[in-house]
Parts: sequence; C-alpha cells; structure tokens
Amino acid sequence: MRRQEGYLTVYLTLCLTIILSIYLGMIEAARRNGGKLEAACASEIGLQSILAEYHRELFHRYNMFAIDSSYGSEISGRRNTEAHLLYYINNNLHVDNSAFAGGLVKDFFELSAEDAALSGVSVLTDWNGAVFRECAIETVKEDYGLGFLESIKDWMRVIEINGLEGMDVESQKRQMVSNLESYNGMEMQISEEESVKVEVENPSGYLDSKINKGILPMVIKDTDTISGKRVGVENLYTGRYASGCISSGNMTANSADDFVNRFLFQEYLLRYMSHYGENNKEGALEYQIEYLLAGKDSDVENLKSVVNRLLAIREAANVLYLYSDREKRAEITIMAAAICGIFSIPGLLQVVEGIILLSWASAESLYDIKTLLAGGRIPLIKNAASWHYSLENAIYGETTDWGAEGQGLSYEDYLRVLMMLTNLDTLTGRAMNMIEADIRRTPGNNFFRLDACYVKVEAEIRIKSSYGYEYKILRSGAY
Repeated sequence: MRRQEGYLTVYLTLCLTIILSIYLGMIEAARRNGGKLEAACASEIGLQSILAEYHRELFHRYNMFAIDSSYGSEISGRRNTEAHLLYYINNNLHVDNSAFAGGLVKDFFELSAEDAALSGVSVLTDWNGAVFRECAIETVKEDYGLGFLESIKDWMRVIEINGLEGMDVESQKRQMVSNLESYNGMEMQISEEESVKVEVENPSGYLDSKINKGILPMVIKDTDTISGKRVGVENLYTGRYASGCISSGNMTANSADDFVNRFLFQEYLLRYMSHYGENNKEGALEYQIEYLLAGKDSDVENLKSVVNRLLAIREAANVLYLYSDREKRAEITIMAAAICGIFSIPGLLQVVEGIILLSWASAESLYDIKTLLAGGRIPLIKNAASWHYSLENAIYGETTDWGAEGQGLSYEDYLRVLMMLTNLDTLTGRAMNMIEADIRRTPGNNFFRLDACYVKVEAEIRIKSSYGYEYKILRSGAY
C-alpha cells in the first residue's frame, strides 16, 4: 500500500489560519472604527437636535435663538437638556432589525449612549447680559450703516459740550424765585420822608402753577389714551438677580461694548420693543423703551419719567439759545424793567431777568415735548427760525399749541440719546425683564426665564458597545 504525504494539507491549514486571523482582525477593526464613526455621527445629530429645539416665542418675537432648558416646565437646568440629548443619540444609534431577515440580522455595532453631560453652557444672561447683547447685535448688525451712527455721535457731542444733561433749569428757577421773595417786603426809600414796600410779581408763577398740576396733561392732548398697564419685577431677571437666584453658565462671552456695538444693541431694542406712539398692545407694558430708561412698574410712571428727563434737556438747550440771542435778551430786559417798575434795588432786575429767561425756556420746552410726542421733530439746539413762542405768550399765554412737524430729531431719536446716557448694564437688565414679561403672557410659557436659555453648549458623550468598546465624544454647538 502506497503512503500518502500530508504536507499540502498542513500548509493550507496554516494559510487559512493566517488568512482567517487577518480577516477576523479586519472585521474587528471595521467594527471598532465603524462604531466610532457611528458614535460621532449620532452625537452630532443629537447635538443638532437639541439646538433645533430653540424657543419658538423667543425667536418669533425677538429673533433670537436659544434652548429653553425648562422646556415649558417650572424646573430648568442642564439635566433636562442632557436627557433630551441622550434620548436623541440613543434613537439614532438604535437599529430596528425586525425588517431584516425576520429579525435574525444582528446590529454590527450594538452601540448605546451611557451618558451625555453638558460640560459647558453659555446662558443668555451671563456676564451681566453680555451674551444677550452679543446675540442682539448679531441680529441687526447687517442692517445699519455708519452714516446714522455718525449722526448719533454728533448729537452726543452737542449734549456733552453744552452740558445739557447736567443743567438743572428748574432748580435754578426755584433758587431765583426764592431770591425774588427775599426782596419782596423790603422797605425802599423813595425820598427822605417816604418809603414803600417792595412788591414784585413772580413772572413764572402762572406757568409754574400749570406745571405743578401734572406734566402729562400739558404735553399729551388726550390723556385717556395713556396706557395703564403695570408689571412687577420681583420674579423677573433683575428681581432674581438681586436675590441671588440666577443660573449661570461657564463659557466666556465677547463683551466688546464699544460705541458701535452699543449703537447696534440699542437699535435692536428699538426694533423689537415698543415706545409711546408705537404702542405694543400685546406686551406686558406698552411703553417698553420708556421702561428701559426709567425702570418704573407702570406705563404712566415710565412715560412721566422720560418726559421729565426730555424736558430737562430741552430746557437746558433752550436756555443756551436764549443767552446767545441778543434780540430776545433785549426783550427780557424790557419786560423785567416793566415788572420791577420803580423798585431799582441792586440785583433785583437781574433776578427778574433770570426768572423770565428760564420761564421762557420752560414754556418753549413744553411745546417741544408736545411736538415730539405728536410725531414731530425738534432740533437739539434751536435758532430764530425754529423758536416757537413769543415772550408774552410764553409768560402769560395758554401755551396750548400742538406741533407735529418741523426739522431735527424725532421722539425716537431723543430716546436713542437717552439710552446712550443710561448705564449699559441697567439697560440690559431691564430689557431682559421686558422679554421675560412678554413671553410669559404667551401660552405654555408661564415659567420662562432667560437664565434658563442656552445659546452655546459643549457636551461630553460616553457611548458603549456590547462588544466591549467605549467611545468618548466631545462636541460643541452654537447658534
């Protein structure tokens, strides 16, 4: 019987062993690397999915994207968003095998997300609202040219150079009236045998008596149209901030608060918030820009505060003009001499002249405010052509004219000036109050808070495979 050699079988066995090892190694490598790719893709999809859950009312009303981590509930925080992220990742990792070969085909990777933690978040209210301002600026920065910005710079220079914000005309007038009263009752010798008591009329008395009855009826024709809305701030952003109940993130913000960025931020506020003359009937307050400037809890008080502030600026500007106009100064001197009559006491004439000048400026300023609130325009510094009241009408007239045209700055332009003169953090905090108050009036948003809104997130995701692999994915996303 012939003996058979077996070396070929051994050789093939060895070859197949090596080939099979390589093949199985390649399968394992494919599983490992494919699982890593699937984990990365599912993580990215999950992150984009939570970003797609931006707050709809915040977007529709204020054109701002943010994740509301409360999702309409009373409880907010990272855990809510982490749960949503984990849900989306696992749904994208899950493979339904029932449709393939009667469910006999097995998932090649068998991945599941074990943990999805937000390691970093940027909250709208972070850095005293710098994140909120940054988002607002991004919304409008493509819409405004530098020409308008230069106009605002010019207005601010006029106010600063002339000290219009710091001049208190009403205080000066009260001091002069007090000085006048100190003269009244004095004995003045007419001759060696005869003396008389000084009695000089206060030329501002008639106008002051009307102003003391209330400023709004003097500058608004129909006071019944003034909004009576009120809002409490205890549970809004500034109230929570004062009590230390604000949630914060741990990511940095671009806080370049130069003049250009401040201008853009204010234009955002003027675009998305209402003011007198452009009332928002659906808002928590109708005069929202006035609230940003005054911070009172009612439309009436906010409007009154802004009107008084505008009146002070207009009075200062009108006083400066009267001092510069020789003809009007001459009219003032003639009227003062007529009022003083025979009483030629040193200093008395100058006091009466001062009261007349300040009263004339006040009457003209009331007309300016009426014009602005009626939709007209008033220049920062007037000239003879833009001056309205004669001296006699200003001191003794009814001052009931209602202007609505003219050239210069509109009411909205004056609001721009006042906003520039207001502390930026104060303006930002009140703006966030207003947004919260407005959105809470919409269905399902009773507990809305801006400090629960994320505009940027960074997530650390841990995904495991039933084959023993584990992947750690770091992903970040922002609007």
